[in-house]
Amino acid sequence: MSTRIAFLKGHGTENDFVIVPDPENVIDLPPAAVAALCDRRAGIGGDGLLHVVRSAAHPEAKDMASDAEWFMDYRNGDGSIAEMCGNGVRVFARYLQRAGYATEGDLAVATRGGVKTVHLAKDGDVTVGMGKALLPEGDVTVSVGERSWPARNVNMGNPHAVAFVDDLAHAGDLYSAPPFSPASAYPDGVNVEFVVDRGPRHVALRVHERGAGETRSCGTGACAVAVATARRDGADPAVTGAPVTYTVDVPGGTLVITERPDGEIEMTGPAVIVAEGEIDAEWLETFVR
Repeated sequence: MSTRIAFLKGHGTENDFVIVPDPENVIDLPPAAVAALCDRRAGIGGDGLLHVVRSAAHPEAKDMASDAEWFMDYRNGDGSIAEMCGNGVRVFARYLQRAGYATEGDLAVATRGGVKTVHLAKDGDVTVGMGKALLPEGDVTVSVGERSWPARNVNMGNPHAVAFVDDLAHAGDLYSAPPFSPASAYPDGVNVEFVVDRGPRHVALRVHERGAGETRSCGTGACAVAVATARRDGADPAVTGAPVTYTVDVPGGTLVITERPDGEIEMTGPAVIVAEGEIDAEWLETFVR
């Protein structure tokens, strides 16, 4: 491992990430090392880590290399691997722009949830093509303390349970994962969103993300919430032929989600790089051994 490992820190609506550029995939980042880097007291701090690798250099992304030069090897804050992170993709694209690997306009990014199309706008916002939502059948219930709610099962490349509540405070502290049933609905765990209405096609959420706890924002969660709310409101673009757009407030800001008649979902929001520096390689190696 090199004695000088570059990193950056960025966020999308305050969902924050440690960014580790590693084009040729030579840096060893086992779960313990990722968790140490994301530790807010003893490390750099972040909800997750964006490992920036050329698709051709990563065994999980080689098959996507012809469609996307760069692979977002995303890790949760506890070191576990996640399929997709909507806010992470925006910050990933912003890093590529900053590093000179991308310019304003369209960009393809490979993820474990497939290749995503990203648009870097002149005004600074980033729009991500998030793919289509899957709506698995079956009843799901989530609970906090003595309260329970029916939840809509939405998959955005990663699993979500969307519960509509009267007050966001009812979500509790969200330090630990809210219980859900049946267990078979989410064998690998789930991101849980609690949602309240703010106005016409305008909602707000709090979220518990798998492997991270409560975060200030969740991009795939905002998309799942927009789809679940649209169906609750009787809006289905595939039926009406007209796109539907929801404004989704998250604790860290605001995202705009549009579902098109073909089912494709677009998410627009900010992405900011706030710092860069170097990781002490000797310190990091203590978590690699």
